[in-house]
Amino acid sequence: MGYITLSREALIHNLDIIAHQVGTKDKIAVVLKDNAYGHGAVLMAQACAEYGVKQAVVRTEAEALEIVEFFGNVLILGDRPSHVNPKLSYAVNTLEEIGKFPSGVRVELKVDTGMHRNGIALQELEEAFGKMAERGLVCVGVMSHLRSAETLSSEWYWQRRNFDEVKKKARKLGERYGWEPRFHLSNSAGTFRSSECEDDMVRVGIALYGCLEMDKGFSTPPLKPVLSLWGNKIATRLLKKGERIGYNGIYEAAADEVVSTYDLGYANGLDRLASNHYATPEGVAQRGRISMDNAVFASDAEELLVFDNANDYARAVGTIGYEILACLDFRLKREWR
Repeated sequence: MGYITLSREALIHNLDIIAHQVGTKDKIAVVLKDNAYGHGAVLMAQACAEYGVKQAVVRTEAEALEIVEFFGNVLILGDRPSHVNPKLSYAVNTLEEIGKFPSGVRVELKVDTGMHRNGIALQELEEAFGKMAERGLVCVGVMSHLRSAETLSSEWYWQRRNFDEVKKKARKLGERYGWEPRFHLSNSAGTFRSSECEDDMVRVGIALYGCLEMDKGFSTPPLKPVLSLWGNKIATRLLKKGERIGYNGIYEAAADEVVSTYDLGYANGLDRLASNHYATPEGVAQRGRISMDNAVFASDAEELLVFDNANDYARAVGTIGYEILACLDFRLKREWR
């Protein structure tokens, strides 16, 4: 099976840029959900902790328990607690959910500021605080999420104003119940929309991994992709003029050429829609249909760099780098280069 290499130099470079943007590494929360966007959660957690990051964000409690040893706090976005852990906090998305959390759990209340996906309404804020106190929960954070921070529009300003209103009300409510919640709104793109970090924390995912893309007109930071995908050669053959290759024979050789099969396919994260119209960073063309476990390229190299920037591969299939990274096979070996 192919493998993944990770650049520590690129990761540190990206963390330096993010820390400079927000003024301190103490405000960085690294998003490590879904196996750290395919990079390997434990590898990323350890490296970020060594840099000095103290906060992380994941989707499930199981993900959190894999990495909690490296951080002071891990925020869990989409799961309910099985036990009380002083280093874990859980997102609360609805009023009804509050009653399903055990007493003593640390929670971070999500407020809908315009994304209209998860979170309580602003007018439910007082009721939510009351319910959390009655339940015996500890509110350590109030949060929201930006819906179009990377887009050249006024929506970032609109959501920013909404969240500022949330902060004012939540601070007063926090005083009533003896809580001092932290506030966080910005994702990767939102982090770079202002020269001042107005909140206690930013949640950086795609920027951490060096694949942030923003609309033209923004000054996109010079981040570096951390992950590269490689394939190992299985077999080489001379494909003669007129011969076709792979399922349905969608590629026909215009002249004699050397091609090789590599040990990666759509089961490992290569999107089948890239079949027959993708070229690697070194200009090596992919030939024929990508199959479950194999793909053919016009090369005889023992090891082949398939991509070193997920955004480039994503463009070949009409999707985004997030999807390519998140779909990488967890069984692929990941190693620092």
